[in-house]
Amino acid sequence: MAGSTNKLVGKVARVAGLSGIAVALVLAGTLVARHNGVHAASIESSAPMDNNSVSALVALDNAVEAVAARVTPSVVNVAVTSKQSQGDDGRGQGQQQNLPPGFSQFFGPGGFFGQQGPAQPQIEHGIGSGVIISPDGYILTNDHVVDGAVDIRVTLHDRRVLNAKLVGADKLTDLAVIKVNATGLTAIAWGNSNDLRPGQTVLAFGSPFGYFQFSVTRGIVSAINRPNPYSDNLRKPGGYIQTDAAINPGNSGGPLVDAHGELIGINTFIISNSGSFAGAGFAIPSQMAHSVAESLIKTGTVHHGYLGISMNDVTPANASFFDLKDATGAIIAQVTPGSPADEAGLKSGDVIRELNGKTMVNGSALQVAVSEVTPGTEITLGIIRSGHPQTIHLKVGEFHGNGAEASSGNSSVSHGKIGVGIGDLTPDVRQQFNIPAQVKGAVIESVRPGSPADDAGLAPGNVILEVNRHPVTSAQNFVDQVHASPAGKDLLLLVWAQGNASFRIVHPAASDQNGM
Repeated sequence: MAGSTNKLVGKVARVAGLSGIAVALVLAGTLVARHNGVHAASIESSAPMDNNSVSALVALDNAVEAVAARVTPSVVNVAVTSKQSQGDDGRGQGQQQNLPPGFSQFFGPGGFFGQQGPAQPQIEHGIGSGVIISPDGYILTNDHVVDGAVDIRVTLHDRRVLNAKLVGADKLTDLAVIKVNATGLTAIAWGNSNDLRPGQTVLAFGSPFGYFQFSVTRGIVSAINRPNPYSDNLRKPGGYIQTDAAINPGNSGGPLVDAHGELIGINTFIISNSGSFAGAGFAIPSQMAHSVAESLIKTGTVHHGYLGISMNDVTPANASFFDLKDATGAIIAQVTPGSPADEAGLKSGDVIRELNGKTMVNGSALQVAVSEVTPGTEITLGIIRSGHPQTIHLKVGEFHGNGAEASSGNSSVSHGKIGVGIGDLTPDVRQQFNIPAQVKGAVIESVRPGSPADDAGLAPGNVILEVNRHPVTSAQNFVDQVHASPAGKDLLLLVWAQGNASFRIVHPAASDQNGM
């Protein structure tokens, strides 16, 4: 017998030898306890409290159960097979590199986790969530859930698995609409996120970690009008709902509902050092989601309003510098030359307090309000300039990926004819995609799944150097050259990617000759 075993047996023997003493002590203790009137061995368990004693808690449970039962049939699990380009920045982070903290892991197990290696298409699988918004099969989810999808499968609450197709996506708001071929589905009712107040009860639904389908968590609205956390594009609208209802990887795209079971947000990202829920989840407000969904269903695209300003919130600390009596509004920090704001006479230091008579509490609220305005629409802004109120009338422009403005009806740099979103090579973009200073052209910011550009192997971060042997000088120049090409004729693009240039043939979509 090994020495170590001998020692172990010895220890057991010594413990066994002491066991008799231990039993005697326990019995003695019991006798002493009884002598003192305490019957430790015969303590009875307490009876459960009746419903009348806990009526408030029972009523709360019943209410939550009723809401969950009403909402769950509208919740779906979204399984995606996607084609992503890995290693876009040389670090294997691809399209995740600009997401806020904790967001890169939010998609769920097996999906969109960067790997080391050269830029090349990778087939990956991911799990997200969605919510049915019409009985005939339209489902709202996040753009990042279905980005690059080559196959989408939806699991309904009754366990049916249906193929889905992408109707349209909007990267600016991170929303997308997919559709299944079915009727008579249970659609969720829309709520009004503008009525939300901190402290209200909310429920979050989805498939946390991709395995636990149709889960529900309860919490409150922690805050509203949270600003945009994205570092890659400060023009993305904020207005997020913050909640402590547990949201984990795989919940992305699922509904956030109020006490009436109405949709008041789409779960989108978390702020977490670990990548899992840490008490701060964020949802896109329903007022934004509703208008984006309607536009995607109707046209397949979304046109966002644009003023052409950068701004800061009014705070108690800076209000006095602008002769303000309270901390409400958005301070214009910079006006883009030639933008609608510039043409209307807005200046740095102006404070925007109202849009069409509605109070703008901060810059986030203004961003959301402007993004929902149809380009070309006349609006009225109430501003404070040097302590004096003024009224400014202007026509809202259209937001593009590069922040440029175009009047209604002009060429768009968003998805269309070949299926790319294009932007200028700004210093931030060069740093984002690791593009050397000597590379000239226009950068691809997004590629529509299944588009001619996707078929040609184009990916975000690629730079278009030439169109049909003509140099590209800017995003708008690229748009002009593409639109100037004969309808239905192939395009020859010279494309820079990961330090190398190559020619690509793109076959434009015959049915989309007026777009990009």
